Amino acid sequence: MTTITPSAFAFPGFRNVLLLSICQAIYLSCAIIGVTMTGLAGAEMAPTPALSTLPFTLLTVGTALSTIPASFLMKAWGRRPGFVLGNLAGVLGGGLSTWAILQGNFLLFCFANLFLGTFQATALYYRFAAAEVVSHDVRARAISYVMAGGVVAAILGPVISVWTRGLLAPVDYAGSFLALAGLALLGSVIAALVQVPPKQESEINGSGRPLLTILRQPRAFVAIANGVAAYSVMVFVMTATPLAAVHHDHGVDAASWIIQAHVFGMFAPALITGSLIARYGLFSILLSGCLMLLASAAVAIAGVSLAHFWISLLLLGVGWNFMFIGGTTLLTEAHRPEEKAKTQALNEFMTFAIVAVASGSSGAAFYAAGWTVINMAVLPFLALTGLLTLVYRSHMPATEEKPA
Repeated sequence: MTTITPSAFAFPGFRNVLLLSICQAIYLSCAIIGVTMTGLAGAEMAPTPALSTLPFTLLTVGTALSTIPASFLMKAWGRRPGFVLGNLAGVLGGGLSTWAILQGNFLLFCFANLFLGTFQATALYYRFAAAEVVSHDVRARAISYVMAGGVVAAILGPVISVWTRGLLAPVDYAGSFLALAGLALLGSVIAALVQVPPKQESEINGSGRPLLTILRQPRAFVAIANGVAAYSVMVFVMTATPLAAVHHDHGVDAASWIIQAHVFGMFAPALITGSLIARYGLFSILLSGCLMLLASAAVAIAGVSLAHFWISLLLLGVGWNFMFIGGTTLLTEAHRPEEKAKTQALNEFMTFAIVAVASGSSGAAFYAAGWTVINMAVLPFLALTGLLTLVYRSHMPATEEKPA
């Protein structure tokens, strides 16, 4: 059994990994505040109920549009300036959102969420930065520790949302976005303390191989496939979960508890995912994650009791964790230093472009076809991803299955 010992943290670069984990916790706390309050605030200001989710949709659009510029900005200026600027975009987005809610200005609120999307886009690169501040043998562990910042966010995000909602009473929700701006400002200070090794000249000015050549590598293709499949399936199912729980008479409180279990499953395993990769191999963890997502769908299809929802969403979270961290680790092995900006940018853009479609279609798919069909729909994608991973593993040299 894998356990956490003091030696698990005793590696060069751990200070920077810890700082990045704190940045991740701050960003995800902001994200949870946004997820909780954006739709509610939008519903009060939107000229028609059909537009109430437009601000959150624009946040996702802002993320997709910013991933590529953010990656190339970091290539030119470095990770630390990019992270600081990204957090400052969060400050601007939170501040504009606060003002928009106080003024009842729906268009300004929509505009503000584009900046929050930029904040999210830059924060997505925390995990890649973690791989750059440590040696190769602890890379997977560093990535997983940064992702573990979500455990703190799962506790702080909902608490801050509730406590600050009426901070600027009598106007609801504005205080939550003011708190978001404050957290992002704190994040910019923490990000400024991160020390990333200086880039080599070839990394700054070199372009490396064409992107298509990089993507033709089975390793790169499998890495991206796992990340995209994990994130899109997770979002597609998670978005429909509260609707399904309430529809099957479990109530809003029960739906919230189910999502809490899911978030815990997403981030708590990150404390040991890196160690599991080191012990059992990267591809064993990728395939285990895929099997967990398949099991999650099977449990959901089997029944709609509270226990079925809870177990299904917990498995969904853990499976996402294994596949996403494993896919990220594998991607860092698929490019040269001078190629990372364009490779990582493409990975993030593809992931969040598809996630935007998954998120936007989930609710409509649930109302049209139901909870069982939602979970049946993800099975072919997971089966294909698992098959690709299995085929690649069976054909790669034995020396490649090593700790990442």
